[in-house]
Amino acid sequence: MLDLPNLQTNVPLAPLTTYKIGGPADMFVTVHSAAELTAAVTAAKGRGIPYFVLGTGANILVSDAGFRGLVIHNRAKSIEVDTERLQVTAESGATIGEVIAAAAELDLGNLEYFTVVPSSVGGGVRQNFHFVEVDAAQWAASGEIVAGETQYLADRVTAGVVLDEAGKVHHVDHAWFEFTYDYSLMLDRPVILLATTFQMTRRPRAQIEQQIAASAAWRAAKQPLLADFPSCGSVFINIPGVGAGRLIDQAGLKGRSLGNVQVSPKHANYLVNLGGATAADVRGLIEAVQQEVQAATGQLLETEIGFVGDWSTWRS
Repeated sequence: MLDLPNLQTNVPLAPLTTYKIGGPADMFVTVHSAAELTAAVTAAKGRGIPYFVLGTGANILVSDAGFRGLVIHNRAKSIEVDTERLQVTAESGATIGEVIAAAAELDLGNLEYFTVVPSSVGGGVRQNFHFVEVDAAQWAASGEIVAGETQYLADRVTAGVVLDEAGKVHHVDHAWFEFTYDYSLMLDRPVILLATTFQMTRRPRAQIEQQIAASAAWRAAKQPLLADFPSCGSVFINIPGVGAGRLIDQAGLKGRSLGNVQVSPKHANYLVNLGGATAADVRGLIEAVQQEVQAATGQLLETEIGFVGDWSTWRS
């Protein structure tokens, strides 16, 4: 057994994910600072125990069998605002929403486009989350939702602090992350993000709040809401100029279900939990969608979500 404060065993993971799906973790610990996160990762590595760092539980699917090893629930969420440099530095367990709120208190914006993305700083930076820029003034004036350019979280990242494979802490710059569409270097290396610095701009709090409301209105109109239909977000990687959701729609799969999982009638790239869904249901529907879309369009959809845990028996 690992020598970690407040270590728990056999902890259900489903309530800690946006999908509300998944079995238990053999071992589980919640950390509240970058130092505690570093200590937990170091302890697991020292004993050769598999580990997984869990943020808000978005963009992942935990297997029904659960996780064989240590799940580290990252609640390290210290946030420091530098009003002179117009920067915010946040630990990786803070949510994007918490960072937006802390900055807005001092009339600093630039992250409000991402307010409806249910992600931690660590998860958002790791996958370079993106969201459309909604015309907030137009929405406020007429209620019309007009989407503009895609906004990328990476464009706000100026620096970071990471724990590398050897257990050493490094201060890194923007270039280190090698950001591209839905990608950072951390997807290919077992590096843990401890903190990130974001570049902000001076913006009145009222304007920030208007943008938040406009972005939320866009999401409510275009995507199934987590409060109504738990999901992991988009399941498949978007194909530039084509769109994964459009391909699924063209294949006539909107509304298709397997067990208690359904291709959302609202947005086909969302496979939603209708209540009591299993990870096997989701995995099975993913494969069915891939096969039918390829047969109908010739395009192979690749998944963007992470499959976490023991999947050795999911078909049995």
